[in-house]
Amino acid sequence: MGWYRKGKLISDHFRNLASRVTPQTPIFQRSSRIRQSGYLDSGSKGASFIGLSSFCSISQRLGTRGVAGVNKNLHNPFLFGAKRFYYVDPYNVQHFRPRGPRRWFQNPRHVFFVVLVGSGVLITVYFGNIETVPYTKRTHLILLSKAMERKLGESQFEQMKAGFKGKILPPIHPDSVRVTMIAKDIIDALQRGLRKEQVWSDLGYASEHSTLSEGYGRETLNALATGSDEKSEGNWHKEDEILDDKWVQQSRKKGQEKGSEAATSHLDGLNWEILVVNEPVVNAFCLPGGKIVVFTGLLAHFKSDAEIATIIGHEVGHAIARHSAEGITKNLWFAILQLILYQFVTPDIVHTMSSLFLHLPFSRRMEIEADYIGLLLIASAGYDPRVAPKVYEKLGKITGESTLRDYLSTHPSGKKRAELLAQAKIMEEAFSIYRDARAGHGVEGFL
Repeated sequence: MGWYRKGKLISDHFRNLASRVTPQTPIFQRSSRIRQSGYLDSGSKGASFIGLSSFCSISQRLGTRGVAGVNKNLHNPFLFGAKRFYYVDPYNVQHFRPRGPRRWFQNPRHVFFVVLVGSGVLITVYFGNIETVPYTKRTHLILLSKAMERKLGESQFEQMKAGFKGKILPPIHPDSVRVTMIAKDIIDALQRGLRKEQVWSDLGYASEHSTLSEGYGRETLNALATGSDEKSEGNWHKEDEILDDKWVQQSRKKGQEKGSEAATSHLDGLNWEILVVNEPVVNAFCLPGGKIVVFTGLLAHFKSDAEIATIIGHEVGHAIARHSAEGITKNLWFAILQLILYQFVTPDIVHTMSSLFLHLPFSRRMEIEADYIGLLLIASAGYDPRVAPKVYEKLGKITGESTLRDYLSTHPSGKKRAELLAQAKIMEEAFSIYRDARAGHGVEGFL
């Protein structure tokens, strides 16, 4: 009996506790009036039950006549979440607020702020990295810093020396001495062309062997090239003009009108080095940081000093115009554009079209620009600029000419390069510098 009484007391206690929680009035009461939402109440006679209406008005009813415990917990921000995650519509119904970037951009003020700040950053980056190319006065955007560009060039140069170990000619080799002297003339002409004193180290030969003194090198060169004071290879006349590369003259005119000053700070303090590699490759290049590499295959086809000077002047022209850094910047924009186009066109088509209309035309224009700068350099160095058109025509024959080369190659055809360099404007300017240099009157500031 004792256990029965205790159990009954416990049962009565739970009933009393439950009676306190149970609502005294039903949640849904019959009413014939129309709610603010515009739907008939579920308690109206003759009206069908609309689940959406009951669901939308349940929060309001719970808040007025609902369960006391739930009514308190409904507005408890620590139980169901902070109030900032809800909003009340014009019908006094609470809804979840959208979260994440989508919700943030729904505010017009936020969108305006993003557009304003983003435009400011882009304008600052653009105008803060715009530079003017010497001679052509063309402006270009370069995002790669000068220090980083120089480090990349020096790193690649060290890799090349390690890769061609055993094939690099010693500095006392006749070809090394000859190329070094020609390159030194080009570097001296560059300093005159910039019209300011550069703090450069003397041109050195990058080799594991000891370097030559300038006097001994000049004597060796004279012994090797006795009587090699070359004459002009062919005459040039104004009537030979075939094409007019208008973009160069237009950019020069605009640069002169604006008073644009060429960007040459990347040439300050360069440690110029040169090496000759014993490889049957008809090529030469100049890495950022003043690192010149010439292959013996080039020397086998071009015998005269003026021809070799034309090739070296062209490669130094690339370094002057910072074409490597500009190529890296443009490849970044091309990659972004390709990613956008991938959403609409197949990758193969995007790659083909970007190569034909973006990469290759840009590369060919850079080659023409380096030809122009190199032509002025060799003229200031005392080499006949009239040799240059024949050099590029000969180079085109060696590498193989094609009617599609002007459209499907990174370099213009040798014939087109020769035609462009034989124009009156650029050739007359270079020939004038050459005559002054031969007369002992060095021309300064031509870049």
